[in-house]
Amino acid sequence: MNAIELSHVEKSYGQFQLKDLNLCLPSGYIMGLIGENGAGKSTTIKMILDLVKKDQGEIRIFGESIEDSIVESKEDIGIVLDEAQFPDGVTVDQVNHIMKNIYQQWDEEEFYRLVDFFSLPRKKKRFKEFSKGMQRKLSIAVAMSHHAKLLILDEPTSGLDPVVRDEILDLFNTFTLEEDHTILISSHIVGDLEKLCDYVAFLQKGKLLICEEKDQLLESYGILKCSKEELQELDDEAVAGIRDYGYGVEALVRKSRLPEGYQTEAAALEDIIIFLSKKERRGVL
Repeated sequence: MNAIELSHVEKSYGQFQLKDLNLCLPSGYIMGLIGENGAGKSTTIKMILDLVKKDQGEIRIFGESIEDSIVESKEDIGIVLDEAQFPDGVTVDQVNHIMKNIYQQWDEEEFYRLVDFFSLPRKKKRFKEFSKGMQRKLSIAVAMSHHAKLLILDEPTSGLDPVVRDEILDLFNTFTLEEDHTILISSHIVGDLEKLCDYVAFLQKGKLLICEEKDQLLESYGILKCSKEELQELDDEAVAGIRDYGYGVEALVRKSRLPEGYQTEAAALEDIIIFLSKKERRGVL
């Protein structure tokens, strides 16, 4: 079963348009949602959660339309949004009390295990006094403390230092060791997503440019360093993006389209995203 399916989904906000979005995340896997600010990542996540109404298309969670199932599915979905999720005046202990009355499967022991893991104060500080990083940690602790099967995470590691980010990625990896556990995560930190994700979805200006398995994506592309003259000899379809250094060029290439004899270097996920974002092509040289 697929945990999330989007078919021909569209949304318009004035001049911004999210167009013909088709995305499928199988159960048991992690998908990274990548894109610049304003690309449509948060809008996509909010439409999946039915917090923003789509204009057209179909969204399914666990095989059921969100219009029919999102309320019933709340037990199975852990959520971290990019904005504050709790009232300013609550403490960690008060959050625990509130969540007990919201989730039937609330696991107080697991919640406090994560609170201690994140070194969050239980009583002395209120949510409004938390740093952005502490607010993120509390949101993650709540999302992972009611035995959810699906985590939907919008920039969950924003504002956290590299050591804490790495610890949280380990938590997410451990979560998906159970076969029916799934994660959709958006982040600007592409290196984190490369370590974590099985699938990559790349949004740019409301259009989905990539949605495929990460390993297949990394295998498909390479970095070619050559002269401008050598680049001109290649098929247009082979070249996905170019950096011009004056004395030579560096190109993101589709390895399957290269003639024999060309040597390429491995392309990291961040390389692929940067090259495609710049939309540079042979014609600008």
